[in-house]
Parts: sequence; C-alpha cells; structure tokens
Amino acid sequence: MQKILKWFAPALAVGVAIFIVFFLISINPSEKLDDLEPLIHKSDVVAKKPKKIWLNHFSKTEKLGYFYPVNEVYVTLDLNEKIINTITYKLSAPLLDPYQLFCLKEELKQHALKYYLMRDKRGVELLIYSKDIDKLNSLVRVLKNYQITAKIEPYKEEVRWWNIP
Repeated sequence: MQKILKWFAPALAVGVAIFIVFFLISINPSEKLDDLEPLIHKSDVVAKKPKKIWLNHFSKTEKLGYFYPVNEVYVTLDLNEKIINTITYKLSAPLLDPYQLFCLKEELKQHALKYYLMRDKRGVELLIYSKDIDKLNSLVRVLKNYQITAKIEPYKEEVRWWNIP
C-alpha cells in the first residue's frame, strides 16, 4: 500500500502534464499563418439608411441655430369635453388600541379598500377615500362590531399648514 502511495503523486503529475500537452496541441493549429502583417485600417464610411423614429424630428433644430438639451414635446389637450362631477367620500375612524388596528386591517383586506393611517398627537386615524358609498357603509356596519366608530362624509380637499406657529 505504501509503494502505491509513494508512486501515486508522481504518476498523477505525469498524467496531468500529458493532458496539458495534448490540450495545447489541440487548440493551437499546426499550420503556418501567412497573414502575419498588421491589419490595415480601412476608413471607408458606409452610409446607413436612417431609421424612421418619431423622436428624430424633435432633434432637427439646426435651422434654429441651437440645440435643446432634451427632446421637446408639445401636447394638445381637448378641454371641450364634458367634465363629470363625481363625489368622493372620506371614511374616518379614530383607533384607540392595537387590537382595533388589527381587526381593522383584516376587514380592509376583505373589503379590498386602499387606506391611509395618519398618526398624530391624538392617536392613529384611519382615512379611506372612495367613490363607492355602499362599500363604505358596509365597512362602517362591520366596524361597529369591533367598537370602532367611523363616519362617512363627502371629501373636500383641505389645506393643511404644518409647522406654522
């Protein structure tokens, strides 16, 4: 056993060396290369047909004598359309303890409503803005089971002035 181990390392080294020699011979061709002179740079410019891209006409400002740093885009809006008045409702509910918050979040997942929790000095208040008053009314009925008082009112955008003494 010791004789085998004594000759194993040199036999492995010879085997790896033979493998490397055959590998190098196989990847390097044995035929001589006739093109050993350096490559010549050809300066022929091939004019490609420009692609029609809708943004290309924005960059054609050569007639003005200056270039914009960005593409300039003009948008025309038709303001003669009839504007439909929709009423957005706001559901607000003050939350007193963490259990109410947990119950509320579970109910909101079931009703699939987006909500906003506003935290201030008075506590946490839930705000939901929606156009579907029936969905909000059903949520108010469910929240009464958890002793959460909620009120629905038409939403009017408020101007809040924070940090004003």
